[in-house]
Amino acid sequence: MNFNEYLRCRFSGKLGNDAGKSNKKGIFVKIVLILFGLAASVWVLLRLVPKPSRATYPCMKVAFPMATSFIIYITGMVGSVYFFKKAGKKIIERKLLIAMSFVFLAITTLSIALLNKQETASANITDANRFDDPLGANAPIGEAKGIIPGRVVWVHNPDATNENCTNANLNDAYFLSKNTDQAAVDQMFSEAIKKLSGKETEKEAWEAIFTYFNNNHGKGDVGYKTDETIFIKVNAVTAYNGATANGGKQPASQPIEYDTTPQTILSMLRHLVNVQGVPQKNIYVGDPLADLWDHMYQYFHAEFPDINYVSKRNVANRYKLVKSTEVGINYSDRGKVMTNLPNHVHSFFKEMMDADYLINIPVMKGHRWGGITFCAKNHFGSNTSDGSWQLHKGLMDGNDDYDEEGRRYDYKLYRVMVDLMGNKYLGGKTLIYFMDALWSTSHEHQRPQKFQSSPFNNDWSSSIMVSLDPVAIESVCLDMMQKEFSEEDLTTSPPRYTYVLWEGVDDHLHQAASSEWWPEGIVYDPENDGTPIGSLGVHEHWNNVNDMKYSRNLGTGNGIDLVSIEQKAMVGLQSLAGNNDFRIDVFPNPVTDIAKMKIENDFKGYVVINVFTSSGKKVKTVSFKKSSTIDEATIDLSGFVKGNYIVRLQSGNQLYSTQFSKR
Repeated sequence: MNFNEYLRCRFSGKLGNDAGKSNKKGIFVKIVLILFGLAASVWVLLRLVPKPSRATYPCMKVAFPMATSFIIYITGMVGSVYFFKKAGKKIIERKLLIAMSFVFLAITTLSIALLNKQETASANITDANRFDDPLGANAPIGEAKGIIPGRVVWVHNPDATNENCTNANLNDAYFLSKNTDQAAVDQMFSEAIKKLSGKETEKEAWEAIFTYFNNNHGKGDVGYKTDETIFIKVNAVTAYNGATANGGKQPASQPIEYDTTPQTILSMLRHLVNVQGVPQKNIYVGDPLADLWDHMYQYFHAEFPDINYVSKRNVANRYKLVKSTEVGINYSDRGKVMTNLPNHVHSFFKEMMDADYLINIPVMKGHRWGGITFCAKNHFGSNTSDGSWQLHKGLMDGNDDYDEEGRRYDYKLYRVMVDLMGNKYLGGKTLIYFMDALWSTSHEHQRPQKFQSSPFNNDWSSSIMVSLDPVAIESVCLDMMQKEFSEEDLTTSPPRYTYVLWEGVDDHLHQAASSEWWPEGIVYDPENDGTPIGSLGVHEHWNNVNDMKYSRNLGTGNGIDLVSIEQKAMVGLQSLAGNNDFRIDVFPNPVTDIAKMKIENDFKGYVVINVFTSSGKKVKTVSFKKSSTIDEATIDLSGFVKGNYIVRLQSGNQLYSTQFSKR
């Protein structure tokens, strides 16, 4: 019931007997409603007078109808009193015709006050037409990037995660193999990478991705060269204080916070080494701000012992990063916002600055200071300044103290994340953006929490997203998070906060997409070489929370192209148990580059094929969907050295294998 509806019911007696018996309560409610109306009116005036464009903001959509109702009510009541007084005077003066006119005006104004009914904008932020962005829905800005411009691939597989996982302690954490299915994640990533590039095989997909990057970075129409290095930036902030199992930060009994899931990283490593043929020694992986947890190192090292697992300090079996003496970034605020940052510059680690390519694997979470922490925010951990505390002045909450005083809401304010996205050593070197959204949550220091919205339906988010457009992928993740965390609920465990709904939370996406949204006096030039950044990608919001369509999906614009893939359970190898007549053959044998494998058995569903060297070192893993009694799988072995290999399909204690040679 809104302000006017309540008062109208009071005058008409429609509140029933309870209202008549509780006059004090009615007076109290009336006073409260009047105060709300007054507050809404003041809020609207303070916000809209300096900037009329704020009328499209969701807070205005809620406050404006109440303020309008209040103003109409007050105007009508004051007007009716005025006209009744004028009528009384005219009656005394025996000017009855004029008196009747004033009575008519008084009744009219009173009726307007009492019967006025505003169409109130819903405060429910799951409303399909509700957007924080003043541009509204399907209004793309910027230049779409990618082999297929603006493409973001979203793969959702609820069976990639264990719905019974509690994340209550280290014995039941999300990163354990019992809670995140590596084979399912591999399957998700394989499909995603092919859809991203529009290619049919993983090998073709990676060749296209490297060639696209090199064409756009002055290297020519070439793919990956075996002497080039790759730095994989993950989010491992909970290992900030050390590389032990709990990061040296909290007792093992404490709930687990969410970092990049090991299974997503291993999928990437398998693709780079086994598919693309990147030498292990040319890959660096980790979070320069922190260390790499022991359990992650052991998980990766067992399969890829020669990769450089980086650390900021001396840790056994880790590669210690070297701080560069060169300036890595010169923040474009030049001291206007981040005043406590000496010289307004940061350096990076030499290995990151020297790398030919960078891969960004963050996690999808809200953030108490930035609203969100996605790909751009992941680079707070890329500089050598311990903690990156200075950079928080360039976020939504500049004081880091969760009060209103430090909040930097609104649009066209300096956003440090634009500098990070445009910097030549960070966003400028990024080959691909790979969002780990398997176990999401509402802010950076929470354990994962189940998503209630569709298609998750009270299960883990169980998703990954990939894109070549850094603006587009963050825009999609923001829409997804705003849909999910639409209402604050502090009664749940963990609580559900709404930092993702802060006004202006997508300001950095506006500015990264188009210079028209840059703040007055700010030119984004993170190298300070006189060359401002261009459009880094395309930003828009989907049409509504149900359809989740962008302008390219609808055929209405050149914005985001969201490809959503819903995967079902991957049938594990345990389904093969007891099939003693299972048979696998490789031909031709010896193999040149492409091995064809004939798999014969009544079993139908997904199987995982592992290839080992004769010494027992695993060199390739692929998943394959068997749909008939006799089926064929194809494995690309180009780049593999000559020699003897073993191919295996394993189920529990049963092993199905054969040998082949490569010439």
